[in-house]
Amino acid sequence: MNDSIKIAIVQFPGTNTERETFMAVKRTGMEPVEFLWNNDYTILEKCDGYIIAGGFSYEDRSRAGIIASLDPLMKEIRKQAEAGKPVLGICNGAQILVESGMVPGLKNYQLGIALTDNKRTKEGHVLGTGYYNNWAHLFLSVPNDRTAFTRHLQQGQSIHIPFAHAEGRFVMPEKLLGELIENQQTVFRYGDYDGNITNEFPTNPNGSVYNLAAVCNPQGNVMALMPHPERTINGDLIFTSMREYITENIKLQENALAYSAGEYEIKPHKSDLNSIEWFIESIITDNKALSVQNALDRLQIPVTVSKQRYWKIDLSSNTSHEIENNINKSGELFNLNKERLVKFQNHSKTACYLVCPKEDLLGRHKKEILKHHFKISSLKDIQSGVLWNITVNDENYDETLNAALKTNIFFNPFSHDCYEIQK
Repeated sequence: MNDSIKIAIVQFPGTNTERETFMAVKRTGMEPVEFLWNNDYTILEKCDGYIIAGGFSYEDRSRAGIIASLDPLMKEIRKQAEAGKPVLGICNGAQILVESGMVPGLKNYQLGIALTDNKRTKEGHVLGTGYYNNWAHLFLSVPNDRTAFTRHLQQGQSIHIPFAHAEGRFVMPEKLLGELIENQQTVFRYGDYDGNITNEFPTNPNGSVYNLAAVCNPQGNVMALMPHPERTINGDLIFTSMREYITENIKLQENALAYSAGEYEIKPHKSDLNSIEWFIESIITDNKALSVQNALDRLQIPVTVSKQRYWKIDLSSNTSHEIENNINKSGELFNLNKERLVKFQNHSKTACYLVCPKEDLLGRHKKEILKHHFKISSLKDIQSGVLWNITVNDENYDETLNAALKTNIFFNPFSHDCYEIQK
């Protein structure tokens, strides 16, 4: 073992794969250094590389990786990456790298990608959504010297490693994907045993665009990888490659990305008079809203946030009141023991933003349950969402509100749409 190679194993509240990561680092001849999010940052300066371990940081509240990505620690990780040191994000670590903008590495670390809800599809049918774990074949789709983590593989070679995630589906604008392919940043892709790369389950286990399992930054020293190489010796070549990159002091050439995400336009919400809109409020502590509040407090953005669940229900029958009662009684859309149906209200100095998934897998799932299990045949469609209420607590209303929105903590524009419910 070369104890002079120190790899910081970065952990946030909710990280749970640090032990396997420690073992993999030791197994491949390096020294793991435990680093908690609130440790002294000078420890990081003495490390040669960094692995952001998997798990469920902050219980994936708001969405996976976003709260950890806003932690001041990530600025220090970014600083070390800019010095050329390798940074590997595994599973939740990958989500954190994507939400921080370190991957794909656009100018000024703009957000460019989302890792969103899994979607298992075959022959046009959705077979399942949400958390899924299994093993996958990952094929190296770039030259092996393109990144700090692939030097001991050959282009086209596969590794068979496990995965376990609920929000592992890479989505991004088509133009950016084309540039990432050309720039050789689409590092690993899901394939089958015979090497075929088909965009259907089970070959593609989560519906990722281009069968993506890993994406790197332009320099190749930062990689977001969804499956878990630390859980099997099959993944050791990733860690030994990292070791070689460090010991040989390899310098990778950066091919900067030209793509720019631009400003996202929040549009006004338009209610449909033919639809039923439900706003659901928690009657117990809303931990998701509380975590978002705490994150914004740490960033010293003077706002108060609350949230409500949102459902839009479209019916094909005029007997909406009776059907609405049946949906209510089903308990599928909210839990009467913990939640209540409320009317929308807007208050002074409060902005209200409705965030809906671009591909509403939850709404589709609930519609199928209500139609087939509860026999509500006149149900045409259901849309799910979250209503965020942001109250500004200082005199600089527009400036403070924009600061809160620019954190991206409320939505990722590549996986969600956002609408303002105006006064």
